[in-house]
This record gives sequence, C-alpha cells and structure tokens, in this order.
Amino acid sequence: MKILISVVGTTGIGKTKLAIDLARQFNTEIISCDSRQFFSEMKIGTAAPSEEELSQAKHHFIGQLSVKDYYSIGQFERDSLELLDQLFEKYDIVIMVGGSMMYEKAVIEGLNDLPEANDENQKKLEAIWKTGGIEKLQEMLKDLDPEYYENVDIHNQRRLLRAIDVIWQTGKTYSENISHDKNPRNFKTIRIGIEAPRETIYERINLRVDKMMENGLLDEAKNVDELRKSQEGRNLASLNTVGYSELFKYFDGEWNLDFAVSEIKKNSRRFAKRQLTWYRKEENIHWVNYENALQGSLFFLNELKGI
Repeated sequence: MKILISVVGTTGIGKTKLAIDLARQFNTEIISCDSRQFFSEMKIGTAAPSEEELSQAKHHFIGQLSVKDYYSIGQFERDSLELLDQLFEKYDIVIMVGGSMMYEKAVIEGLNDLPEANDENQKKLEAIWKTGGIEKLQEMLKDLDPEYYENVDIHNQRRLLRAIDVIWQTGKTYSENISHDKNPRNFKTIRIGIEAPRETIYERINLRVDKMMENGLLDEAKNVDELRKSQEGRNLASLNTVGYSELFKYFDGEWNLDFAVSEIKKNSRRFAKRQLTWYRKEENIHWVNYENALQGSLFFLNELKGI
C-alpha cells in the first residue's frame, strides 16, 4: 500500500520545515495543498518555501499559477490525484503539506457531489457583494451555517458565494452537504499535526509577519496592487488574501502602515483559530510537539508497520 503523509497545523507552526525533513528522510517529494502558495506573485505574504528550501526537496504546486488564473478546488483534486499516481510509481511514500483545510480534504477524501452553480443565485450574490462588500457575504454565511463559517477562508469571496449558493439550492447547510461518506483512495493517508500552546502560535505568527515585512512584503503587495486596480484584477478572489488586502487599504489611504501590519497579525491569528477549530474535530491526526516535530513524527511512523 502506498502512503501519503499529510503534514497539517496552523499557519506559522513549522509545517514546511517538517515536510522537508520528512521528504529527505524518506527520499521523496512534496505536494503543497496551500491554496495561496499556488500564485507566483505572492511568495512572501503566503510564506511560500524559499529557494533554499525548494532545493532541499522537490515541491509541487508552488508558484505554478498567476493570480490572474482561475483554479478551483476540483481542479486541484484532479491534478493532485494524477500527480500522486505518477509519484507512487517511483516512491512508496509521498509528503503533502499545507494549511488549506478543504484542499487537504479534497485529496485525502474527495469532494462531495454538490450541485452546479446556479446562475440566478450567483448574480444575486455578486450584486450583494458589490454593494455590501465581502463583510455582507460573511454575515450571511455566519447566519446560514455558523459551523462552516468557523472553518472557511472568510476572505475568499468565491468560497462564500459557492457555500451560500449551495445552501439556497439544497435547503441544507453547507456543512451538512459536505459531510457525506468519504470517497475511497488507492493509498493510505497518515496525518501528522504540529501543535503548540495557543500563545506560542500567536507569538510565532506575529514574528513571522514582522519577518515578512523585513523581507519585502510591502513591495510585493505594491506589485499586486497594480493588478488589483486594473480592470482585469477587479474581481480576482486570489487578491482577497491576508497580508495583501490589509496593505491595499494602506495604499488606498484608509489605514496607516502600522495599523495595516497589526491587522495582518490579527487576521492571521483569526485564521489560525479557525484552523484549530477545524483540526480539533478531526479524529485521525497524530499530534507532535512543535519543538521536536521530526523526532515525534519519526517515532510515531516507526511504530507503524511498513514505514
């Protein structure tokens, strides 16, 4: 049986390092399921692996798209499974890493059979979004499905539009719609989660945002901002990303820079809280301490037959 080791955990907890360490340990390759690291123009703000890190282990789905490209979770599921088939011809073990919970779920379990988008609903919701902003969509989803609201990337308006559309069509919450039986996979998944006290997670997030600013996040966001202000970039969901949307408000003169950076930290902590809520409900994650994640992972894996 081929094995996919999926490394999960909150933003800033050290998933990239553990994935690389495991890839080197098992002489294999890495699939990223971080949906924001797909975009080549957003490397710093999404904490994409550095050139040095990429040289240590071969990665897939890092910077392969432009923010102008449309790429759905369904496309990612298909592309990932096709790639896994190829990788499992060479390796018994492949590593996957990322904090985009639904993208990981798509690979290890499969997507549910949801209705196609309803054009009338989409037009209504886009009108609501244009007049009330993404905050209005967030309020609507929180009212319709508070459970999914706690887990979804609330800065991704396309994800919000889709969830509300499905709820309107089916009369059931989005959480109910995606809670059906898992689709079988021809590989075994072992999930390893990195954990730390919440105050440690928040401290690491704050320090990482400061490091991003030192590494040039402001200039990177300025380059992306030029696209945002163009006709082509007006409705791009990829630009509604923590680390960029806050700096856009600085560029627009709504916030000063210190406040924008503090909002990046706050929204990153909120995302980490949603990740914790999601992972807490999962029953098949083996948790290791962030201070000795590799040792803890190898000890657990060595206890399993066939590893």
